[in-house]
Amino acid sequence: MVRQQLGDLGGFIREQRERSAMSLRKLAETAGISNPYLSQIERGLRKPSAEILMSIARALSIRAESLYEKAGLLEASEGHIGVVEAIEGDPLLTKTQKRSLAEVYESFIAGAKEEETDVD
Repeated sequence: MVRQQLGDLGGFIREQRERSAMSLRKLAETAGISNPYLSQIERGLRKPSAEILMSIARALSIRAESLYEKAGLLEASEGHIGVVEAIEGDPLLTKTQKRSLAEVYESFIAGAKEEETDVD
């Protein structure tokens, strides 16, 4: 199970890197980690810390939470992660647009959860 999670995480990171048209070397440099370490993460051989995941997320201009969820550090809410992944994976949006749209969506979700709590 853990090995599959790491593979899913690594594949997701590789996919996001390729969508951002970044080489492995460039992502490693931007994230402040070594090329071999990033390669091992992408192949599911190493489990990165939350701090490393945050660095990778910043370098890719994606939400760190999406990497935490893939790594099993956070639980994904049903449906929610699919929408955010779709936003992050859209090749027509810029990095800034993706981040802004994801933040707006998340604020709507948070507001909806608050409304549910108020109704109860």
